[in-house]
Amino acid sequence: VVYQLALPPVLSNMHDVFHVSQLRKYIRDPSHVVEMDEVQVREDLTYEKRPVVVVDHKLKDLRGKSISLVKILWDAATGEATWEVESQFKEQYPFLFSG
Repeated sequence: VVYQLALPPVLSNMHDVFHVSQLRKYIRDPSHVVEMDEVQVREDLTYEKRPVVVVDHKLKDLRGKSISLVKILWDAATGEATWEVESQFKEQYPFLFSG
């Protein structure tokens, strides 16, 4: 059994037929709603996630040298956060470190 979805024109290059084994019951969650104006979807249906804030710092010792790491919060609604190299993020996202 397969289902064909009615997708909006912006997703016209996405395959619209799915086998029933790929579908799961959706449980409504307000944090899943994303305003389309805020997200720039690329031609290949990917998008860039922008970091929200730096929530922590730490030094990691690797073979005699220390690397400064920052914990980046990516999504305030879900609490998704990762540890990243501070110097790379200062170049790419200077607004996170001003002030």
